[in-house]
Amino acid sequence: MKTMKLMISGLLLVLAGITHGQVEVRVSAGVIPPWAPAEAVGVRYYYLPDIEAYYDVNTANYIYFSNGVWVHAGHLPPGYEHYDIYHGYKVVLNDYHGERPYDNFKVHRRDYPKGYNNHGHEQKLYRDRDKHEEHGDHR
Repeated sequence: MKTMKLMISGLLLVLAGITHGQVEVRVSAGVIPPWAPAEAVGVRYYYLPDIEAYYDVNTANYIYFSNGVWVHAGHLPPGYEHYDIYHGYKVVLNDYHGERPYDNFKVHRRDYPKGYNNHGHEQKLYRDRDKHEEHGDHR
């Protein structure tokens, strides 16, 4: 009987661990912000050239360089509190590995300088993606 109780307890612990793991995966998936580019599905990081910062979808944090360190914060960098993120250009990143998109900061800053707007084309936003599809606008 004692062996049976131990087996059941062990099984419950294993199941609890599996369930806990599934919850963590869902939580870390992140929510795409409405200001993200329309093609943003499945993207974790964006680079924001105008403010030389990143956005992490999974943590809903901006990442920016301040006082010699990369800061992760739920708000825009100091001095950019009134920045219009809906109209600023966002670069979808896929050239990173792990948790540090800023490892490529020099390249991002060079390839996407402040004021970058992809040759004058207005960037379609994630919040508006269904509107474009409804009107047959697939540009």
